[in-house]
Parts: sequence; structure tokens; C-alpha cells
Amino acid sequence: MVGASTHDEAKPHLRILGIRGLPANHGGFETFAEHLAPYLVEHGWKVTVYCQETGDGPVREDLWRGVHRVHIPCGADTPLRSMLFDWRSIVHAARSRDLCLTLGYNTAGFCAWLRLKGVPNLINMDGIEWKRAKWSRAARAWFWLNERLGCWLGDHLIADHPEIKKHLVTRVRPDKVSVIPYGAPLITEAPVEPVRLLGLQPGHYLTVIARAEPENSLLEIVQGFSARPRGVKLVVLGKYHADQPYHQAVKAAASAEVLFPGAIYDPHSIGALRRHGIAYLHGHQVGGTNPSLLEAMGAGNAVIARDNAFNRWVAGRCARYFRSAQEADGAITALLADPSATATQREAAAERVQADFTWSSVLGAYRMLLAQWAGRPSVLQSSDDFALAGSTATATATATATGWSTSTEARAAEAETARPQQALPTDHAPMR
Repeated sequence: MVGASTHDEAKPHLRILGIRGLPANHGGFETFAEHLAPYLVEHGWKVTVYCQETGDGPVREDLWRGVHRVHIPCGADTPLRSMLFDWRSIVHAARSRDLCLTLGYNTAGFCAWLRLKGVPNLINMDGIEWKRAKWSRAARAWFWLNERLGCWLGDHLIADHPEIKKHLVTRVRPDKVSVIPYGAPLITEAPVEPVRLLGLQPGHYLTVIARAEPENSLLEIVQGFSARPRGVKLVVLGKYHADQPYHQAVKAAASAEVLFPGAIYDPHSIGALRRHGIAYLHGHQVGGTNPSLLEAMGAGNAVIARDNAFNRWVAGRCARYFRSAQEADGAITALLADPSATATQREAAAERVQADFTWSSVLGAYRMLLAQWAGRPSVLQSSDDFALAGSTATATATATATGWSTSTEARAAEAETARPQQALPTDHAPMR
């Protein structure tokens, strides 16, 4: 049991719910929490994170990088047991009435208990999960219901993309939603060894990192790349299984220049692959601000992205866009044929992240918003708050929560009418 000192009791206290725990092992929200929790500790907060454990036994507590962790065993690692973990975490958090931040709405109905107990709870509403084709009808109904419940039960909502806010305000009033995106590091240097270990030559390959699902356009990307000899490689990271028809269709469409090295989880290796690649192909059709896209841009990758409002707001003029395998072919051909334009895109991508998506600005925006809901504006009076006050992130979080940045939105609007020049076919109908 980790005891609380009198000094700790004087600090604002945030409890983070909805993730599997820290350190991050399961996805974007865990990675975000791994940035946010120690950051808040460094800025005078006490932070508690709930961690799911397999097996049985008592709840135990410890410290990790100054973060208070509560480990809750819930038996086997199954979806139902994860739901049980969410419920037990909420019941535990409600005992203290500290401010809560719930990441995701998969079990938002359980937040009724926080509401009943008078516990303030901010919910990051993630993407529009119930629209994803990969889920069964029952799963999509569950997500749809919990999205609705999250909108009603959360005291305030956070969207990581203006399009997500646009969706949420069909359910709640606009001033109940703040837009704060995901963050990404800037990678200016990286070792070449992880690249060479895969038999690759720096500057002679493109990458794509995504789950092999139809909504991520892997088949269109591989078909487009494989339409003609390229003289460079396409590295497709992720798990591909022999018993999955879609996985096998993607591999069958690949030319000899496409590599499938499997899943790579080491962040340093992935960072090196991104930094030394020519470009990143991003096929996500749904969702908000995608971490993989931001991280590729932060590594200075030129981007070829699926053409939709989500990706255009993030990448803007930094990317070429496609809606079909034929358009992907055209975009790849144009990119490889014009190294000068590609170099300009690479610089613009890193500048875009530097301007609007650094972790310092994103975390600063969260801190400002959380301090308001904790009723502790005094915790903002540190030496770096003057710098933060000038950032688009903080200005948005402390104003009326109408968007991330007017300059950001203006650039995205320009991108809607000015896509980079590229040889594309006339058929722009999206593939279903």
C-alpha cells in the first residue's frame, strides 16, 4: 500500500481510467497516458492510473515514475474481464471523488456510478468506433449505445479531431466538447542499424504501419504500389495470418518489391524506419487524429494518405491523397518522379507537427483543461505557463473549446481545395 503524505493531499489529484495500465503495451491511449501522467506529476499533480492484471488476488498499489498505480486482478484476459476491470476501477475511483479522466467510451455506461457519486469525469471520446466495419453488428450496437451514454454522463468531452467534435455536437451542446489532438515526437536523427537489419537501404523504401483490415486500405496501397516496378521497397509492418482471407489477399497482390517483416513493437526501431524512409502511406478511412500518421510526419516523412476529412486536417498540404488503388499508383509514381517536391513535403510534414502537434503543446492543453475542472488554477502558475499561454493548444483549452487552432483549421480548409499536383485517373469514386 502506498501511503499519501500531507504534501500529496495538497496537490490536485487526477485518476486515469479506461486503459489497461502503464507502462504502455496496448495502444494509443496507453501511450498517451504514458506521456500525460509523468508530465502532470512533474507539474505538481498526484496521478493515479488503474492497471488490469490477469489472475486473482488482492488489489495492490505501487509507484511508477512518480505515478500512483492501482493494480486490479480480474482473472483471464478476455473482453468480459476487461469490462469487469473497468467497473472495479470506477468503483474504486468513486470512493475519493477526485477528478477522473476516462480514455475511451467502450464502457461509458459504467460512468453513471461516477455521476451518481458526484465525481467530475472528463471523457476522451476516441474515434467513431461503431462505424468500423470490422466489428460485428452486436459490437457496433454496444459502441453506439456507449457513445451516447458517454456524451450524457461525461461532465466534459474531449475530441482529438474537429471532425469528431462535429459528430459529437449532434448529441451535446458545442461548449461541452474541447478539441485536443494526439501528439508526436520530432525525430531528426535515428540509427541506421534497424533499417539495415531488415535488408533495407536508407532512403530507398516507403513504409505503411497499420492493422491489416479493409478500412485501413492495405489492399489498395499494395495494389497501387505493385502496379509497376518502382526501384524502391514498400515495407508493410503488421501481423498477417494464413487463415485470414483479407491478409492473404494483401500478400497475393504484392510484387517482389513489397516486404512483410511482421509486427515491430520497439519504438526505436520504428522511429528509425520512419526517419530513413522516403514516405509513409496511410490508408485509414475512419477515426480522428491518427498516431501513426503524426509520428511519420514527425519523423519527416512525405505522406500519401487516404483522402478524407480526418487525414486532410492532420496532413494538409504535406500529403498527396488517394481514394483507390489506381490513385495510389498515381500518387506513388508522382512522388518518386519528383525528389525535389518530395523533399519539400518532408520538411513541411515536420514543420506541421512542430507547429501544432508536439507533446509539449498537447500535454499543456490537457493540463490547463484539467486544472479548470479540478478547481485548481493555482497549479498553472509555473515558469513555463507564459510560454504555454501563447500556444494554439493552451489558447483553445482555456477559451470556449471551439477547436484546436484557427490557423490549423485554415490550413486544412486550404488543403481541401489545393491538393498537390499528381498524375491521377479521373475516377475518384471511393472503393467500398
